[in-house]
Amino acid sequence: MHSFSPQKRFRPLFRATVFLGAALALMMVFAACGNSTPTTTTTTQKAAITAPTDLIAAGTLTVGSDTTYPPQEFVDTTTGQATGFDIDLITKMAASMGLKVNIVKADFSTIIDSLNAKRYDVVISAMTINPDRQKQVDFVPYFSAGESLLVPKGNPKHLTSINDACGLKIGVQSGTVEQDDANAASSACTKAGKPAITITPLQDQTAVVQLLVQGRVDATYQDSPVTDYYNSLNPGQFEVGGSVVNAAPEGIVVRKNDKSMFDAIQASFNLMKSNGTYDQLFSQWHLSDSQKVSDVRPNRDVA
Repeated sequence: MHSFSPQKRFRPLFRATVFLGAALALMMVFAACGNSTPTTTTTTQKAAITAPTDLIAAGTLTVGSDTTYPPQEFVDTTTGQATGFDIDLITKMAASMGLKVNIVKADFSTIIDSLNAKRYDVVISAMTINPDRQKQVDFVPYFSAGESLLVPKGNPKHLTSINDACGLKIGVQSGTVEQDDANAASSACTKAGKPAITITPLQDQTAVVQLLVQGRVDATYQDSPVTDYYNSLNPGQFEVGGSVVNAAPEGIVVRKNDKSMFDAIQASFNLMKSNGTYDQLFSQWHLSDSQKVSDVRPNRDVA
């Protein structure tokens, strides 16, 4: 079993030269990722940022995350612990507040409802900021990602855009903007007198990619860092279909009007930007500088 580690972000992990070997290896990894458990880390760092006053558990930042979305959040199959860029970032942010961090596995399609029900203090889970979500929660932008297609090597269906997928089968993760965009593209297909897109939404992104491994879909549609990650893990098996589109910021999610939590999260993120930690994590996870948020935002007053 290969573990996912920062140093191996873009190194080939699957050396099999035939499709079956690669598929079996992926299945083993996916099965391991499905058995994740909450992750708790400790810190002895002196607080540089004032901690929120309304933590669910004193001394701990409880974080909801759908840990099936590498390279931002996933489960290390060696340790059984959550890891990834997002996990490292929120852990260091918690440490700057003198807090431990507890990563709780969440279902992305219900993660906002669970946050608002106070099952977590915050959420970090590669969540795109859009107007509908901003009506429900507040965001601290920390990452920028677009959308892209993962297709079989050689791109046999000649896909360059989700709009090319009329009459084809596409896999997406439930509750994502990619699902919304695929639905919109399918509607455009039928309005133009073309066949609809057959969309298969699954809760687990690794299971979505498994659909492609098994030939049950023609492509999968997800955030561009995720596309790049799976493509890098399986050289010669997949490729990117077309270019990255719809670049948008992702945010750490805070309950609406929770001023104490928002100010602490914003201040700790500002610190990560100013002290070099943010840049170091981008280098560690081999992420593109184009995916950085460009500004350090001042704390926002929350009514």
